[in-house]
Amino acid sequence: MDRLRHKVALVTGGGSGMGRASCRLFAAEGARVAVVDRVVEAGEETVALIRDAGGEATFVAADVADAAAVEAMVTTTVATYGRLDVLFNNAGVEGPSVNLLDYGEDDWDRVIAVNLTAVYRAMRAAIPRMLDQGGGVILSTASVAGLVGLARSSAYSAAKAGVIGLTRTVALEYGPRGIRANCICPGFIATPMLDRVLGDRDEAVLHRLSPLRRVGTPDDIAAAALFLASDESSYVTGVPFVVDGGYAAG
Repeated sequence: MDRLRHKVALVTGGGSGMGRASCRLFAAEGARVAVVDRVVEAGEETVALIRDAGGEATFVAADVADAAAVEAMVTTTVATYGRLDVLFNNAGVEGPSVNLLDYGEDDWDRVIAVNLTAVYRAMRAAIPRMLDQGGGVILSTASVAGLVGLARSSAYSAAKAGVIGLTRTVALEYGPRGIRANCICPGFIATPMLDRVLGDRDEAVLHRLSPLRRVGTPDDIAAAALFLASDESSYVTGVPFVVDGGYAAG
């Protein structure tokens, strides 16, 4: 398969969940992948899985809440592979599940820093490189929570709505210069984050919220990311691409 042949992709949060699934699929489709994660063991495991399958990948350790680390991850990727064709801002944190009046400022700052400010910083680091090479693709993980809201998740919902707005703006500003920008809006996806949110509850409690009567898988998101990263979506930009099993339809 070669839908991303000769492409270089950087994926944040690549050590688990949707990020790992996307890294593996991108590599299987011919991309050279920079796997970014703050958890070294998880990121290196993703790289090993890719290499064992015959793909090419390198690990870059970075906490995307750190401005210098975001700049460095882009610089390292370009230094390693010579270019950057696809930036996938996927890393995220959920924050506490509490009402607004109980939401502490430290928690608010951390969720906004990882889920929104890091996306802004990564875009600022990647866009000049993409402009130099004649274009590129920027993907970011937003959420249906940025479209319809999610009770007891004020910072998360605000950040994800911000990612959608930022994506649309970048699509308008840099589309004429060859850069496409889209975001994916997952619903409930079976990831470590969802496990933390559910706690002791079974994921079956979420099945009735989707017309498809299931939660999504990381592979569902990876497939959407592959489409948006590839030339198959060459006329798609500024879009919040919803992958939620129909949750937001009602």
